[in-house]
Amino acid sequence: MKQRLFGTDGLRGQGNIYPMTPEIALKLGLAAGQYFRNGQKHHRVVIGKDTRLSGYVFETALTSGLCANGMDVFLVGPMPTPAISFLTRSMRASLGVVISASHNPFMDNGIKFFDSDGFKLPDEVEDEISELVLAENPQWDYPAPENIGRARRITDAYGRYIQYLKNSFSQDLTLDGLKVVLDCAHGAAYGVAPTVLEELGAEVIRVGVEPDGLNINQKCGSLYPEVISNIVVDEGADIGIALDGDADRLIVCDENGRVLDGDQIMALSALEMIEQQRLPKNMLVATVMSNMALEIFMKDNGGQLLRTAVGDRYVMEAMRREGAMLGGEQSGHLIFMEHSTTGDGLLAALQLLRIMCEKQKPLSELAGLLEPFPQVLKNVHVKRKIPFDDAPEVQKAVRKVEEAMAGKGRVLLRYSGTEAVCRVMVEGQDADKVEMYTNDIVEACEKHLK
Repeated sequence: MKQRLFGTDGLRGQGNIYPMTPEIALKLGLAAGQYFRNGQKHHRVVIGKDTRLSGYVFETALTSGLCANGMDVFLVGPMPTPAISFLTRSMRASLGVVISASHNPFMDNGIKFFDSDGFKLPDEVEDEISELVLAENPQWDYPAPENIGRARRITDAYGRYIQYLKNSFSQDLTLDGLKVVLDCAHGAAYGVAPTVLEELGAEVIRVGVEPDGLNINQKCGSLYPEVISNIVVDEGADIGIALDGDADRLIVCDENGRVLDGDQIMALSALEMIEQQRLPKNMLVATVMSNMALEIFMKDNGGQLLRTAVGDRYVMEAMRREGAMLGGEQSGHLIFMEHSTTGDGLLAALQLLRIMCEKQKPLSELAGLLEPFPQVLKNVHVKRKIPFDDAPEVQKAVRKVEEAMAGKGRVLLRYSGTEAVCRVMVEGQDADKVEMYTNDIVEACEKHLK
């Protein structure tokens, strides 16, 4: 299969190990600068990062490459990924850059880009930039010395983003009287997220707000929802909110500690928008990973579910094409097109809190809409990502499971965009059988995809 420098969500890898090296980051800055400057004079670039130690390395390398190719760079420091999307639009910049590996551990890092409208770059643009980076003898179109770019730090970026988030929340409502457990995963939202909720009136119990460069996502955040669940129950809180390292995804729990994933949050949000006639075509956009129960729920409520490939960028592409206003992923990337051009965990949390306040109901009562089908997801490490059509024994195992489920379940095989891993997902009505079916397919993958 053709290898790309970029995966499903930008460049990703371990710091100081190819491709996440200072050399590649420098070339990415040069290539992006050349592509977006396009022979003209200075353009603006906004660069943000999460709290990983290696962020300093890649911030400096990217800045050097961008400035060398005539771009003016605005550095905002640790900020959520969606904040960079917003600031890129707000500052009329040509490009936004985020240095983050999202929910991954601290030793990983990544680089992803936003265009001037705050949308992630399409594959074809990433491929053109990749060609410049990977060329043996790249021909850089360096500007004259007087046209080299400048770099400066923006000191009020926090305030701009906080005000933007508060403007997405109804002016007639406050969070007075609500107790919120907030886990920021020691990541990019450790400063802005508690401030937003507190300024709106909530009592906030802070978790994961002491980053040290090494503890991002470490047994906290959206991958460990049991942390907020336990604290919510112990503290008698109204809701638990868990973000990931770059704060573009959201997982919550209700006042009883029950964890709700992205599918359940989307069901609640979609139903409210259908009732208020704010959901064009009554369409929700989600990926192939979303549970079958969500699809059935949308049909039962006069709506439809449009599925895409995995990755919130593909959800957004479909939303723009179809004119949809709500989309997301089971993992918690939620896009409210009325307010944002990318997944924003904190903005999504505010929409959920707004519904709770308007309806004056606890989250447990509002969220009892969707009972997901049992679903099992397992990873198989592979040496080569060969097309599944070229692995007949794997296809045979899949067909056998599909026949056994007789249309009352699903099988999904896909390769990770960032790891040498095949993901095997099976869902159906019987949890024990789903586990057995998954193991059967995993066994076939282990034998024939090595």
